[in-house]
Amino acid sequence: MRRRDFVKKTSKASLGIATLGMYACKNATKQQVQQDINVEKKEADLFFKISLAQWSLHNALFDKKMNNLDFAAASRGFGCEGLEYVNAFFKDKATDKAYLKEMNNRADAEGQQNVLIMIDGEGELAHPDKKARLQAIKNHHKWVDAAHFLGCHAIRVNLAGGVNKVDAAKVAVDSLEQLSAYAKDSNINILVENHGGFSSNGEWMSGVFSNVKSENCGTLPDFGNFCITKDKDRNCLEAYDRYKGMEALLPFAKAVSAKSYDFDANGNETTIDFMKVMNMVKDVNYTGFVGVEYEGKRLPEDEGIKATRDLLLKVGKQLS
Repeated sequence: MRRRDFVKKTSKASLGIATLGMYACKNATKQQVQQDINVEKKEADLFFKISLAQWSLHNALFDKKMNNLDFAAASRGFGCEGLEYVNAFFKDKATDKAYLKEMNNRADAEGQQNVLIMIDGEGELAHPDKKARLQAIKNHHKWVDAAHFLGCHAIRVNLAGGVNKVDAAKVAVDSLEQLSAYAKDSNINILVENHGGFSSNGEWMSGVFSNVKSENCGTLPDFGNFCITKDKDRNCLEAYDRYKGMEALLPFAKAVSAKSYDFDANGNETTIDFMKVMNMVKDVNYTGFVGVEYEGKRLPEDEGIKATRDLLLKVGKQLS
């Protein structure tokens, strides 16, 4: 299941109201919050910071067990420092300044930093039809403005819609240049995640970004999204080697997503070598946020988030 599908799935284990209560520390003062974060940072001593991708809580959000405004408290409850929003959970609020102000207030109260917004459902930036593509670019403008208001450094977009590799690459570069130009004065970065189709092909993405000239444009490499095509049952038919893919995307990275699915008895991800990938992240001198993005089905969301965070801490300490 991918973020852009917006399909509500039922979690095998409900988080429940009690669990959400555990996430929140509503009465903590800003000073107390910052002290807690400082302790975490000192103990971890990592070369990166840890943020929480909102998609990790998509079941709780879609099931109305929490809402977008609860996200900051939840992130702090998991010991994370930054917030990676998904526009699906406040899709009608992009221009609502009062609502965005409340998001800022919640983040500030919990000692959280607004990092980025992941944008889906606003059109295909590699679409072969120029009119549709230009409309997609325009549709993203309001999210650039919202990200600026929230103090984020970026929005994440998708390079979807392409049919021919060569043609899709050309129009993708044009779309990114246009959107980056709009975002430049707001100090917002335009980031592309490997998120299916051509964008999950590391070689194709490297070719696109080698031709993008805008400094406020880059990639958001995701540890797990390297399936290029799927069948009707969403089984992967064509996959790109994840480590070659990360190697291709990391030189352009301005954010990183630590995707996870499941864990063994030792707390290691069963399909992704976190040590190998995070070593690659360190090798390109990346020191920004790494987002916890649990997308598994066996563990409840809260347990999967904690397991991902703990693994990042373990690996980060060994590499720092």
